[in-house]
Amino acid sequence: MAAVAIEVQGIRKQFGTGKRQIKAVDDLTLTVAAGQVYGFLGPNGAGKTTTIRIILDLIRPTQGAVRLFGQPVRQNNRLLRRVGALVEGATCYPYLTGRKNLEVLARSGGYFEPGRIQSLLELVGMADRADRPTRGYSTGMKQRLGVAAALLGDPDLVILDEPTNGLDPAGMQDMRALIRRLVDEQGRTVFLSSHMLNEVEQICDRVAIINRGRVIREGDVKALLTEKTRLRIEAEPLPAAMACLQPHWTARADGDAAFYLDAGREQAPQIVQRLAASGIQVYQVTLQRQTLEEFFLQATQEGA
Repeated sequence: MAAVAIEVQGIRKQFGTGKRQIKAVDDLTLTVAAGQVYGFLGPNGAGKTTTIRIILDLIRPTQGAVRLFGQPVRQNNRLLRRVGALVEGATCYPYLTGRKNLEVLARSGGYFEPGRIQSLLELVGMADRADRPTRGYSTGMKQRLGVAAALLGDPDLVILDEPTNGLDPAGMQDMRALIRRLVDEQGRTVFLSSHMLNEVEQICDRVAIINRGRVIREGDVKALLTEKTRLRIEAEPLPAAMACLQPHWTARADGDAAFYLDAGREQAPQIVQRLAASGIQVYQVTLQRQTLEEFFLQATQEGA
């Protein structure tokens, strides 16, 4: 059985009292196995950042407990040294260079190594801009520096909250590759909170979707996305093909030459036989799985 990096057990977090009380997290439970990229998704206000802050012991839950690597996180500073995090955007001393910012953090954390700082700057693509004051950095440059800062202590667990915020498409691609390297080559665990669903679909092994402070769906990304598939069928005449299948499956036109059918791979031979028996010409049948965006929208609508 794989080691467990994060255990969140029935946590609740309420802000305010009485009629002004806000329930940010509501009986949330999840388990993150070590050695994977775990996606943490939800609409704005779902409780993602509050949950992350509880995991990092930055705020205390109203109820419930968090364990990291099998140990309670509450007031366990030694345990938190195994964790690196970028939460709610990177912040810097604007009058210091990027390199000096990392040096300050490393010295205060007790793990200052000039060589490691240089290697991290190269890893995140900031080596050529490391000696410029950060007041001139773009949001994307600060995010890259923030990821480097999260890795300073050589953590086993890396928690990243919207790490691609402010990055251009090439920067996003670099960040995706970096996150996979952290897991596949360096054996770390990455807990990734993001609203970039295409990004999550490409790099995450498992994903949890939360809404209104609760986990509404959780599982292996590929398994979740193949729960519901459809067939795209190119056939002529199109109206006759759709009418032939409509009593048994839901068909929706896709232009003038094809239509979608809510069906799986195992039903394709039966569908083709039925169309052929009706004298309909079938040119192509393609199996399509739903995207993470489609799955996310459906799950959050059902969860609401």
